[in-house]
Amino acid sequence: MFLVSLNVGRIMNNRRVVIIGAGFAGISAAREFAGNAVDVLLLDRNNYHTFLPLLHQVVTCELEPEHIICPIRKLIQTQPNVQFATNEVKRVDFVSQVVETNNCLIHYDYLVLACGSTSQFFGIPGVSEYSFSLKNLEDSVILRNQIVSCFELAQEEADICRRQELLTFTIVGGGATGVELAGELAELIYGTLVNDYPVINFRQVRVVLLQAGDKLLPEMPLRLSVYAKRQLQKMGVEVKVASRVAKVMENAVYWENSHFKDLHFKDLQAIPCRTVIWTAGVCGNPVAKKWGLVTDSNGKVTVLPTLQVPEYPQVYIVGDLAAPQNEQLPMLAPVATQQGATAARNILRHIKGKNPQPMRYQHQGSMVIIGRHAAVVNLFGKVNLTGFVAWLLWLFVHLAFLPSTRNRFHVLLNWLWSYFSRDRSVRLILPLYPASKSNPATQSTSDNNKRVEIN
Repeated sequence: MFLVSLNVGRIMNNRRVVIIGAGFAGISAAREFAGNAVDVLLLDRNNYHTFLPLLHQVVTCELEPEHIICPIRKLIQTQPNVQFATNEVKRVDFVSQVVETNNCLIHYDYLVLACGSTSQFFGIPGVSEYSFSLKNLEDSVILRNQIVSCFELAQEEADICRRQELLTFTIVGGGATGVELAGELAELIYGTLVNDYPVINFRQVRVVLLQAGDKLLPEMPLRLSVYAKRQLQKMGVEVKVASRVAKVMENAVYWENSHFKDLHFKDLQAIPCRTVIWTAGVCGNPVAKKWGLVTDSNGKVTVLPTLQVPEYPQVYIVGDLAAPQNEQLPMLAPVATQQGATAARNILRHIKGKNPQPMRYQHQGSMVIIGRHAAVVNLFGKVNLTGFVAWLLWLFVHLAFLPSTRNRFHVLLNWLWSYFSRDRSVRLILPLYPASKSNPATQSTSDNNKRVEIN
């Protein structure tokens, strides 16, 4: 492997902060250091930041992938004390305070881990092998390819059973992601694809939403949950609550009533389908445990209220990877953003000889879009909105929080086109590089064991 050094030398003996992960938490932390006498190095395996709340609209052909991403260097270009490197972190030595990437060793004074989360499958047979996750940009493109490909294949399929499998889409998990994906998928199918495939009998198409709990959107008030279920059913989605997935196979998903335990396989109900989308659970990125940190059953690292690791006070955990003591916080972008900013402020306080302050999460609300003119919004835990007003508010908030003006322009343009034309224009099957192939720009050339140490 050919390894080069990074131009991250210290300026006037400033303390060095390394941030691993450029998601909401990592970017928030980096921005908080603006104008301060610290040298910040932001690391991520990708050179772009993804606006994850709109992934489901890439899946359902509403937006192009590049509309919800922004170059990380653009986000920090006004901060001369913050540098970025596209690197994959291999290991962290918390005792020696060294980060080992795929091409160098980086010493740090303070470390912010913002590594995010991954899908949790709860040990259910077949889920990891035969279901689709939705955690990153590549997942969204793969899933879009799958959905459109199923219709292409179903158009030519003569066997009735195989055609039904192709035309059935099962979403597991009735949280915000599952509900939004189910609604958007129903609009794509019955609003756009029905015109593309006239030879297909769309009465055979099924969109099924399975939720293990007794209601959709468990974090929201019951009234909003009931509204979401009613709207999805109007759009043609089969909503099954108290339905726990027991097994996933290549051409079927098996479920059982979650109120009854110890059911035998013969008691399970089957849904023949080729597309199972898993949104039922997330857990902390397993790299934390791999690097030697103690994690809980959800893969999260228990941290102090100040977001510090008890054994290593110079290490801060933020975002989906953090589990603050005596507090349960949802895995949401606002939580990650506030934690990133808090960690940065505490590092600056520590450098100035002051004590770090505990994070106080300010819950501003949550919102879920269901379909055209339909959404649910809960503001500050007190104000509940549904319907057209909630839908407009969802659009406005997500447009405002997109990372760049270019993103906002393209997303708004696509939304306007879809609204007035009732057409999803990005129904494309895109080629993907096989997982075994590397980006030619980063392929190794020589010196497999060489390491450059950055002091």
